[in-house]
Amino acid sequence: MPLSAELALIVALILLNGVLALSELAVVSARKSRLQLMAGRGNAGAEAALKLAADPGRFLSSVQIGITLVGIAAGAFSGATLAERLSATLMERFAWSETLAGGVAFALVVTAVTYLSLIIGELVPKQLALRNPERMAILVARPMTFVAKIGSPAVSLLDFSARLCLKLLGAKGDTTEQVTEEEIKTLVAEAESAGVVEPAERAMIAAVMRLGDRPVRSVMTPRTEIDWIDLDAPQARQLATLRASMHACLPAGHGGIDHVDGILVVKDVLDAVIDGKPMDLLPLVRPAPVVPETADVLEALEQLRHSPTGIALVVDEFGSLQGVVSATDILGSIVGGMASPEGPVEPWLVAREDGSWLIDGLTPREHMAEMLDLTLPSGEDDYDTAAGFALARFGSLPRTGEAVAWKGWRFEVVDMDGHRIDKLLATRLEP
Repeated sequence: MPLSAELALIVALILLNGVLALSELAVVSARKSRLQLMAGRGNAGAEAALKLAADPGRFLSSVQIGITLVGIAAGAFSGATLAERLSATLMERFAWSETLAGGVAFALVVTAVTYLSLIIGELVPKQLALRNPERMAILVARPMTFVAKIGSPAVSLLDFSARLCLKLLGAKGDTTEQVTEEEIKTLVAEAESAGVVEPAERAMIAAVMRLGDRPVRSVMTPRTEIDWIDLDAPQARQLATLRASMHACLPAGHGGIDHVDGILVVKDVLDAVIDGKPMDLLPLVRPAPVVPETADVLEALEQLRHSPTGIALVVDEFGSLQGVVSATDILGSIVGGMASPEGPVEPWLVAREDGSWLIDGLTPREHMAEMLDLTLPSGEDDYDTAAGFALARFGSLPRTGEAVAWKGWRFEVVDMDGHRIDKLLATRLEP
């Protein structure tokens, strides 16, 4: 065989090894969600790639058989032909002995073929596969399906042997791909850096993912800030409460706030007055769902979907009213607060020029931890806000101006609203 044909055959074997290596990494690395989307659009290559990925054991066995056979063929052919030719050339030109020339020729040929196999047969194809795994998987899926069918008997034997070894090693069950919450956050962060997702969208996605982990008490309006109607109070007092309140819906009950019967809609009162009906608020009270304070936000949202007023009452284990929650409260926890008739929305955290943060006491603790890059202590589930976090660090009710250091930050109480921490100033401490 001419030298050029021998060289061409060696290069072809190395390229075939590269195609197999590319196929292996592309199919394994391709995201199933993207392949499913392409397959739904009628892409036959994506459908074939999904079938290969569904049975990775058989697919990897097929690829490994091909890579092994190609490697053996390339090594044997290069050692038997090219090394022999090079040995004869060295003996003729340098008058070396047959032993010396044969050893040097074999070492040179093996080194050259190994180098080309690593670059062209492994590294470059795998880099191409990692750059666009879905596209590469679609290109190689159907040829690799054909290869798997040809080598089916050997593949079955290897797949059975591999499963047997795994069973002996104690690996039970098939591997299942699970997407974690951290992986989703990382993916959204990558999308933000690429300009696909806006920063505000990323913040809202993170807030939505926290809804199932947050108790409803973390988003409700606490009882200390509730305007309510006493149905046993004189009419003048009821009208004064309605006039002073900025809310469209108010809890209504008999005697005390812990005996709320339902929700009074101010528009119903206005309609009754316009129609000239007697001022009797009891018939106007609408029923409201009751949600335990330990329920998560998603459970409360399901209750609000069936509430005629869009408001639910939040009670503790003793039946005492702890607050009210509305769809607006939940939406505000996602977008960072909503404007109300009482005034414009104030941001939870404000970054200052010196690197410190001004933090509203009602800021969700997870949001504060994310912005300050803090890892909250595990096991502290009895508070949900930045104010609760500060109280846990102080150990007692602080006064304005008091500060505490924790995990490289100094938290100072800037303002108190009665017995509640209204504003905190977080300053990073020097190492």
